[in-house]
Amino acid sequence: MNNVCGLTLRGVKGVAVEVEVEITGGLFSISVVGLADTAVKEARERVRAALRASGVNMRGRVAINLAPADVPKEGALLDLPIAVAVASAAGYVTLKKRSLFIGELALDGRLRAVRGAVPAAFFAKENGIELFLPAKNADEVSLVEGARAYAVSSLPELFAHLRGEKRLKELQTRSIDSLPGPPDPDFADIKGQAAAKRALEIAAAGHHNILFIGSPGSGKTLLARALKGILPPLSDEELMEVILLRSTAGLPFELSRERPFRSVHHTASAVAICGGGSSLRPGEISLASRGVLFLDEFPEFQRDVIEALRQPLEDGSITVSRASGSVVYPAKVLMVAACNPCPCGYAGDSERRCSCSPFAIERYRRKLSGPILDRIDLHVAVPRLLPEELVSLGSSGAEKSETIRGRVAAAREIQQKRWASFGFQCNSEIPEKFLLKNASMKAEVRQFILRSLKEVKLSGRGLARVLRVSRTIADLEGSPQIGVAHVAEAISYREGEATAWMSA
Repeated sequence: MNNVCGLTLRGVKGVAVEVEVEITGGLFSISVVGLADTAVKEARERVRAALRASGVNMRGRVAINLAPADVPKEGALLDLPIAVAVASAAGYVTLKKRSLFIGELALDGRLRAVRGAVPAAFFAKENGIELFLPAKNADEVSLVEGARAYAVSSLPELFAHLRGEKRLKELQTRSIDSLPGPPDPDFADIKGQAAAKRALEIAAAGHHNILFIGSPGSGKTLLARALKGILPPLSDEELMEVILLRSTAGLPFELSRERPFRSVHHTASAVAICGGGSSLRPGEISLASRGVLFLDEFPEFQRDVIEALRQPLEDGSITVSRASGSVVYPAKVLMVAACNPCPCGYAGDSERRCSCSPFAIERYRRKLSGPILDRIDLHVAVPRLLPEELVSLGSSGAEKSETIRGRVAAAREIQQKRWASFGFQCNSEIPEKFLLKNASMKAEVRQFILRSLKEVKLSGRGLARVLRVSRTIADLEGSPQIGVAHVAEAISYREGEATAWMSA
């Protein structure tokens, strides 16, 4: 049985690759078969030079087969298993048991970091085999409890271990205890905008999507960046999900429980945001999972990009399908979108006159369809600051992010206890049938909702989102039941001042 196992990625899952080597007589040559991409085929030159630098001289015809043959292989993480398999076939090392190897080789035999180290650690743990990986990937892999892993700096070091000459030390499991650093910006540093701050607190508590509408310079971007500072730290489960996604995408490892914050430019493509490409990599909506996805200048995104967000915002996951296959990535994002009321940005502004024609304003507003707006729980107007607010020194009497984060964490704890038996964590995740049965509303609330629906145009999805926001507002107050005031505030975020521009 072949004991050299490599790995190729399929989404956040690792797929085993058996590396088989045959060495025969004749002129020296190396061939790689098994549906390998360009990076894998080029591994033969890296492997040849690294083996020679490690004292392994290759002769004859070397055939390398990557099985199963019908699974696409991609990336440089197969360099190390190929080198070990060749050295084993040449008799330089002996593998007594099946082991997993990942790593990119330098020409002098050093190992470079690769993406996919965390999926490899989970694969090794599930299959009960040892993992050998580059030393630069050790920090992230050491967080995977139960994985038997060894950090390797160079090929000669690995060969010495396999021959029993010098044993490598097994990586010790560790945990991240550090909390997020001081928020930047802090809520206390943001001048004015009390209504927007209140909406952000509700969004953070219930994981509700939010849309800011206001003139240029009113503070929309600053408010969005402050949101991360009032979100509670990542739990152990959420932390592993974030690390797994970052490792799959090849992003640097960060030793922190701080939630992700991804700010995307409006020129980004659908593949960049939703994921895909030939290697089916995760997109921005997945890399922001369990954190914040900020989309500034929301109407300026391509229409297909905006509409592609509809399903993942509703389901909390996204299926990326291409000719090479399909994978499912998590997409539990708290989306913050920001836009101007018109192309020039000053429609309805009290200080500056709008220069847009009615046709230009209408065309701008129609870029956001009803279905995508229906999936955003909070529509918030961000007005221009008054001169007195602009020249104020700012933070006297204003609440700090740390104080607000405490209320948000308490509200989330209430939600987790309430919905634990159903498998949900936040109010925004609750299906309508669970919400109506378990939201616990006062008797007069249903009559108030009925009267409100006669005046306010809401879809079935819109009503469900109003109830979710109402439940979050009640949780922030510690109220076991939803009251009329909670529903009234929730409806104001759907049909208040901020939505006037959509129906004008």
